[in-house]
Amino acid sequence: MELFDQNTKSTSYIPLAERMRPKSLEDFAGQEHLVGTDKPIRLMIEKNEPVSMILWGPPGVGKTTLAIIIAEQTKTNFIQLSSVSAGVKDVRDAIEKAKYLLQKHGKRTILFIDEIHRFNKAQQDSLLHSVEKGTIILIGATTENPSFEVIAPLLSRCRLYILEELKYKDFKKIIKNTLEKDELFKGKKIEFEDEKFLIRMCGGDARKLLNAIEFAIKITKPKSKNTFYITNDIIKEVFQTRYIKYDKNLEEHYNIISAFIKSIRGSDPDAAVYWLGRMLKGGEDPKFIARRMIILASEDIGNADPYAITLAVSTFTAVDYIGMPEARIILSQCATYLASCPKSNASYLAIESALKDVESHPDYEVPLHLRNAPTKLMEELGYHKDYKYAHDYEGHYVEQQYLPDELKDKIYYYPTDLGREEKIKQRLKTLNPKKKRDKN
Repeated sequence: MELFDQNTKSTSYIPLAERMRPKSLEDFAGQEHLVGTDKPIRLMIEKNEPVSMILWGPPGVGKTTLAIIIAEQTKTNFIQLSSVSAGVKDVRDAIEKAKYLLQKHGKRTILFIDEIHRFNKAQQDSLLHSVEKGTIILIGATTENPSFEVIAPLLSRCRLYILEELKYKDFKKIIKNTLEKDELFKGKKIEFEDEKFLIRMCGGDARKLLNAIEFAIKITKPKSKNTFYITNDIIKEVFQTRYIKYDKNLEEHYNIISAFIKSIRGSDPDAAVYWLGRMLKGGEDPKFIARRMIILASEDIGNADPYAITLAVSTFTAVDYIGMPEARIILSQCATYLASCPKSNASYLAIESALKDVESHPDYEVPLHLRNAPTKLMEELGYHKDYKYAHDYEGHYVEQQYLPDELKDKIYYYPTDLGREEKIKQRLKTLNPKKKRDKN
């Protein structure tokens, strides 16, 4: 029994992910914050006013599809370049074609560049003038933070839209549409032992999901005419990987990153490295893990070991340079070190307390002696008068009021007695014994 009959074999060579690529926003799954009613990209299409933009999001969430929909719905010429193979000449050729169509036929051109973060500075520079003049409408897609990977002049000329990871309901919609609307599957009864299992295995990537469905059906023996039952074992075979219970989009993702962070905070390097392994095996982005450790190094360790944040930032840089699988070693080194460090959240509590006062009393004035006095008038008004320059005094310290009058005795920072923070605490006590930094 063949899945594909004679009258559908002509299109069976086209991958399912391409056959099922949405042609309109109504079929597009996810990104409601961008394509929902009265949301920016939907309004842009409805007003027929496409603009240059950067679409930032993980793989398989619809960046390319969204660019194609924008072009089709606004009747705009569409040129797609891959940053892996395209050079400056390809960019210039695309711009010349766009210029010709605009001048001769009044037709706008969308230049879509996939993985624009792979373009070097010269390639990105070559786009600037045409984007600014409106010769092309640039849509760049990237999985990397544009603030780091796209040059500032180009980024400032584009709107930045962040595409979110697809949710469970989005994948359900994709599966339902595929089984009901694809011309090769219509009229066939296709069931899955566990749809959640299939969704978890695709790692948040809709393209992987559709490719897996197509291959799973091809290798499944029909139960009866036009009836297919896809077991979890078949799904495992399709993905050719041992299933790790970890879902980048559903609850397990948050459970495991939470367990990882709490293990480090709780000074258990063994648990930390176990949860790290679970995330890596489950396909988590190693840079996401590194970012979380940077936050933790400041929030939960702080001045108890000031080197912790330096190591965490260096870890992120190294992971970015090296990539997997070697990045696992760097992440492990950082996680075990952070877990073994003395802990303090004193800096975190200090800024939270200060922010509360700022929100409650945003208009407290800067004391006159702390103000800058660049003009004669300001000097006459008392700006900077009686300010004491700390380096002129013994120990490079002099007692002086730095807070507004209303908060002059306020204490925000209460150092702990752990690690380097113990020395910090003793120094502050020596400098100003009046301020009692032992928290009751």
